[in-house]
Amino acid sequence: MTATRITDRSTMRVLGMISGTSHDGIDAAVVEFSLDGTDLAGVVLHHSTTPYPDELRARLRRALPPARITLAETCELDTRIGQVFAEVAARVADQVGGVDAVCSHGQTVYHWVEDDRCLGTLQIGQPAWIAERTGVPVVADVRIRDITAGGHGAPLVSLLDDYLLRGRSRVSAALNLGGISNMTVVREGSVAAHDIGPANALTDAVVVEHGLDDRGYDPGGALAAGGRIVPDLLDAFLADPYYALPTPKSTGKEHFHGDYVHEVIDRWGGEVGPHDLLRTLAEVTVRTVADDVRAAGVELLAVSGGGWHNQVVMDGLRAALPGVEVLGTDVLGAPTDAKEAIVFALIGWSTLHGLPGVVRGGTGASEPRVLGAITPGAGPLRLPEPLSTAPTTLTLAVK
Repeated sequence: MTATRITDRSTMRVLGMISGTSHDGIDAAVVEFSLDGTDLAGVVLHHSTTPYPDELRARLRRALPPARITLAETCELDTRIGQVFAEVAARVADQVGGVDAVCSHGQTVYHWVEDDRCLGTLQIGQPAWIAERTGVPVVADVRIRDITAGGHGAPLVSLLDDYLLRGRSRVSAALNLGGISNMTVVREGSVAAHDIGPANALTDAVVVEHGLDDRGYDPGGALAAGGRIVPDLLDAFLADPYYALPTPKSTGKEHFHGDYVHEVIDRWGGEVGPHDLLRTLAEVTVRTVADDVRAAGVELLAVSGGGWHNQVVMDGLRAALPGVEVLGTDVLGAPTDAKEAIVFALIGWSTLHGLPGVVRGGTGASEPRVLGAITPGAGPLRLPEPLSTAPTTLTLAVK
């Protein structure tokens, strides 16, 4: 068990952890937060990605929708993933000299959406293993409280996006290209966020099915670059009714999964090679994102997530959005590959201080809610005095 840090309570180190819809590993970021009046500063002390063990990733992949699995398998995966998260948390905490708390998103295995309403969500990776291994409190199960208030529980990145983009004279947006693409639009006095559609989820499924890369994804978009767009097949993918749903909305691998790709191809009725399929799917991401960016009148687009490294997608977005400044979130202080982990560090800090982990307009909830459940660490649970109002500013820096 690692030692719990003793702090003066004016600063707090929170380790944020998440495995996203690409389910390839655990992103971790330690942020040391310091509050001065209403100004919050965060120093990113560490960020890293730890791949899942091959056997566990394969087992998880077999369990995801549209698969149907037993409660026994769900229980075992909840434990195994929790144990892997716990080992990563302990190692990272030791590397930075200890943390005060952990906020773990865990691994989403099901996100229950019917029509335009989210009814439930399930993230596994039992947080008690993390608390036992590190000795510090763990905030987890963060999405469901928002859903009970009428929200989608997604995208939760809007909390950080609002801080990073607010106060700008132009309409700005933050785009995350993970398994699913999502976007937060910030204009003076308002925030709106939603899931756009598939980014890496479908391309990863194709890479894995055809054994195109042992890493399970298309590095840099090199595989897609070797193919061509199939126009009729592109139209078949873009005809999905999800894109026409009103915002706010959310989606996941319950809808966009490997079998879905085959269903669309079967309806289309043609034949396509894997490289042409990857190129066409990359264009699906480009078209759907560009359409939503234009519809929102965005002038500045800050991009993060694994898709930032896909040159086919990024070149396509820049070509489709000639009047939009496109940059990485590194420029705003949030490393592109660590932004989601930083978000969960911020959500953990907010929960422990009695503050909502979402912003109005971010998920469609009737009111912002304090998120998550807290598992105590080695000793009694001692929380800071609740804050009456949220910080007005947040500045991020990477150590």
